[in-house]
Amino acid sequence: MNRVMIQNPILPGFNPDPSICRVGGDYYIAVSTFEWYPGVQIHHSRDLVNWRLASRPLNRASQLDMRGDPDSCGIWAPCLTYADGLFWLIYTDVKRKSGAFKDCHNYLVTSPTIEGRWSDPVYLNSSGFDPSLFHDDDGRKWHVNLIWDHRGRPSRFGGILLQEYDSVEKKLVGPITNIFRGSPLGLAEGPHLYKRNGWYYLMVAEGGTGYSHAVTMARSRNIAGPYELHPDTHVVTSRFHPDATLQRGGHGDFVETPDGDTYMVHLCSRPLPGLYRSVLGRETAIQKCVWGDDGWLRLEGEKYVPMDEVPAPAFPPHPFPPEPERYEFNPDIGLPTAFQWLRTPHPERLFSLSDRPGHLRLFGRESIGSWFEQSVVARRQTGFNYDAETEVNCDPTSYLQMAGLIAYYNRFAYHYLCLSHDENAGRSLQIFYCNGQWPNGMTMLGLADPIPVPDGPVRMRVEVRGAALRFFYWKDDAWTRIGPVLDNSVLSDESGEGEQSKITGSFVGIGNFTGAFVGMAAHDVGGLGTPADFSYFDYKNIP
Repeated sequence: MNRVMIQNPILPGFNPDPSICRVGGDYYIAVSTFEWYPGVQIHHSRDLVNWRLASRPLNRASQLDMRGDPDSCGIWAPCLTYADGLFWLIYTDVKRKSGAFKDCHNYLVTSPTIEGRWSDPVYLNSSGFDPSLFHDDDGRKWHVNLIWDHRGRPSRFGGILLQEYDSVEKKLVGPITNIFRGSPLGLAEGPHLYKRNGWYYLMVAEGGTGYSHAVTMARSRNIAGPYELHPDTHVVTSRFHPDATLQRGGHGDFVETPDGDTYMVHLCSRPLPGLYRSVLGRETAIQKCVWGDDGWLRLEGEKYVPMDEVPAPAFPPHPFPPEPERYEFNPDIGLPTAFQWLRTPHPERLFSLSDRPGHLRLFGRESIGSWFEQSVVARRQTGFNYDAETEVNCDPTSYLQMAGLIAYYNRFAYHYLCLSHDENAGRSLQIFYCNGQWPNGMTMLGLADPIPVPDGPVRMRVEVRGAALRFFYWKDDAWTRIGPVLDNSVLSDESGEGEQSKITGSFVGIGNFTGAFVGMAAHDVGGLGTPADFSYFDYKNIP
């Protein structure tokens, strides 16, 4: 009998910084969501092969308000654990990431169930990002996070801080100890603590989240250190394997099955063939690991390199219903779970499912560059090739109003086919796009002259094939091409702030951390809140 294999990535599309925990026969992975609301995605599996989105726990204003958070800020690196009959979720809300200083606020929420109502947050500290909570076998709880050193001496990644958490007082207490400053690779972040056979193991991410990323391990007999490095330094890294499918391997966490097998989840990316651009963002993969006779964790397969497929545990298969290709809008069900919006905890300002039943009504708000109120409702791109389609109806009276179909990464990287108004053409179609050149990206017009359209709904379609993006609209009972072939590869981490070294071929300074989305948008920079109604949304990956 052939053994079932797990196909990587297990969470395709923008699903970075995974943290995994097991409760009985259920496995859960929490991932970062950055500026997309609600905050944190938690995925569920019973066989480590099949996964479904189970919860986005940070879903109300008392827990999270990201209005004003810049691109690629917001929720970083959650840590999910289970102890004392509760799920514990710890996370960072980053308010600034550029320059020498960062504003990183760390919080804790709890819930007895994954899908239930999570508590209001407990504030922890702001000394750095990537917090994690460790439950020791003596009942004590320990908090670790990267400390950010704005002086940059010798690095802004100042090491991993340890402090005790008092669950009765609901605050950090006692001395703060810097327990680990990293390996020679540097940039230690993303810490997780474990205990096994009397050893405290510390797992960190290193090398930045670009093409030198890695999972590094160290251990100590004392939780406060000193920590000795793994004899191989790293457990996972792609930097020695430039031809591997899964690149940027790093930021890991591991879990043990009831049978004693060990699996590590880690982030990765799949650059477009021939390009160092990862439009699918940083995804989550899983690797089978083994503990050596020396007490160190290693991959079961080839040293360091993340594998495209790994053997699954001998569990009964537990598939979930497939994601639909067509999304329809029902006020009794709510927004389909695949979709998110940007930053605000007040979605009623952006959209309604009840104003026109059977439709998603978006209210045009601020511009496509806004960090506060922007009406974009979108889902992740999860394949290199896809088709997406929607139908929009609105009555713009000015070029300040627009609504339509958008492929979006951030304020400097998007492609937008919209229904707007032109003084000469009247109600018409236009394309706006921006090619990701941070920090001076300019919005460009895809059409020299807008294309007039009659009153009534307008069907729009986008076809993406690798780096090529093409828009269409429905005319005379057929799909009609509109505008130029656009560069979809700019909707990636590496576009903009990321610059490729001409000497080493590696990337330095990657400052974007999300992934490409496609969805529906409405903007009214005149401030009138002009509505636009969408009757459906289709998304289909093309093999």
